[in-house]
Amino acid sequence: MKGVNYNWGMNTCPYCLSAVKQHKAGLNHSGSQRYECGVCGRKYTPVPQPHGYPIEVRQEALALYVDGMNLRRIGRTLKVDHQTVANWVNAQAASLPAAPLPTEIPMAVNELDEVLTFVGEKKRRVPRDQR
Repeated sequence: MKGVNYNWGMNTCPYCLSAVKQHKAGLNHSGSQRYECGVCGRKYTPVPQPHGYPIEVRQEALALYVDGMNLRRIGRTLKVDHQTVANWVNAQAASLPAAPLPTEIPMAVNELDEVLTFVGEKKRRVPRDQR
């Protein structure tokens, strides 16, 4: 059969665009299948999986941090390392605009009440034989 493409299920090398002599060459760290082109000798991943955490996890971590939860607890809750959460918080803080300077407030008379508390010495116990 002339003109029939027998490589319809094969991958195409992104470098030389060849669809023949494509061999499996292991997996990368994220678990995607790697291939090696027999024509140009280069290795490639046809559909690489993205690295890192989804954006939803990052947004949830930031929301929990704003609500007052500490970094380690956020890490345990979301199954993420606490240092990763700290990096996300620092990156978000760096992207925020600078805080506006407070306007000058006119001074008014302020009154303070002082509370003085005195704690004396601890009372000594009298031994049993001297009672």
